Amino acid sequence: MVDREDLAVRTLGPCRIDSPLAARLRARETTQHSVVEEDRVLFDDTIATARARGVPLEELPSLEPGGPRKKIYFDPAKTRVGIVTCGGLCPGLNDVIRGLVLELSRHYGVRRIVGFQRGFRGFIPSYGDDVIDLTPEVVMHIDDEGGTILGTSRGQQDPEEIVDALERLNINILFVIGGDGTIRGAMDVVRVVSERGLKVAVVGIPKTIDNDIPFIDQSFGFQTAMAEATKSIQAAGVEARSAPNGIGLVKLMGRHSGFIACYATLAKDDADYVLIPEVPFALKGDGGFLEHLRRRVAALGHAVVVAAEGAGQEHVEEEAPGTDASGNVRFGDIGRLLRRLVTEHFDAHGMECNVRYFDPSYAIRSVPANPFDSAYCLRLAHAAVHAAMAGRTEIIVGRRRRRFVHIPMPLAVSSRNHVDPQGDLWMSVLEATGQPVRFE
Repeated sequence: MVDREDLAVRTLGPCRIDSPLAARLRARETTQHSVVEEDRVLFDDTIATARARGVPLEELPSLEPGGPRKKIYFDPAKTRVGIVTCGGLCPGLNDVIRGLVLELSRHYGVRRIVGFQRGFRGFIPSYGDDVIDLTPEVVMHIDDEGGTILGTSRGQQDPEEIVDALERLNINILFVIGGDGTIRGAMDVVRVVSERGLKVAVVGIPKTIDNDIPFIDQSFGFQTAMAEATKSIQAAGVEARSAPNGIGLVKLMGRHSGFIACYATLAKDDADYVLIPEVPFALKGDGGFLEHLRRRVAALGHAVVVAAEGAGQEHVEEEAPGTDASGNVRFGDIGRLLRRLVTEHFDAHGMECNVRYFDPSYAIRSVPANPFDSAYCLRLAHAAVHAAMAGRTEIIVGRRRRRFVHIPMPLAVSSRNHVDPQGDLWMSVLEATGQPVRFE
């Protein structure tokens, strides 16, 4: 259970400098644009959950609200900022970079912003990667492109060397855009910064196309990925209906969480089966997936199967366990396994089948953000800049129940967001597909 102490936000010190953002808004005769810092965003969203804690209202766990402050910690004219993107690609990375640079330079007056290339390795001299000066002119139209202009990489780097680079460049604020592995790396940087007694703010913008970062409504890029995934489901449906006993098989992103598979299925409503990591399933036997699929095709002539990449890993034995450069467990290819087993099962029963296999993962990761994600990325960037300029550190910014909030990094990596097998999202998927609750 999350307690008040888990939600405490670290700061570098008191904010004593008037925010230039507030001054600019007053000059334009605009309503004061700042958060009420004494206010808090309640962590629990239902009365029942709050009452179960058995504590007074003022003692309930709550989050620090995101947004601009009247007073800030860093003097913008003397502040130097670094930005780094890490891990796999995701729609919206360039949008976040652009939002950070424009907010820092135009509204706060920060004069030096640099980008570290190819993830955390960009800090390490032995790789020979130069930093990139990021100006409004450089980032002006990068949101039209997929990927990240800074490049990215996986794998840990020595936090001591990373902080050495921050010191050499006199960096006061570091924005880290990445997933849980990246956030853990950022926590190591904070630790070294603290040990050296430096005043450097480290703020994360969480990136996960799978939407598995906990305690936030949604991660950027998810809406785009879900929309792109529907195109593959639609294509699989066309192929399946066009071939004798046609089966369209689509493998989508989702190592630990099946959100993309679920939402893309609901959006397109062409799928007959959805397989996700959160719901184990039997392959063989009368109640298993293969037999249910065969009967479905025999009755109606076609079927569409959507599988998240992390689904059914207990059935995948062709690859020995291992990890990638980021320490993530390597998963076996559930799509390739299903394609083979489906064909073998139909052959064993003397039935023709035509399996059409779609794996759009890399194509989806590399597309530009759609309008929703573009707007969301911009707002996340604004929230991150406001937090960093106010001296907040070792936090990520995110939106929780429509409010932008600051979440301590240790809490953000303490668990994963999962599809609840008893929740309304999975119930909607079962209703849409008509598949059984369990394959047993």
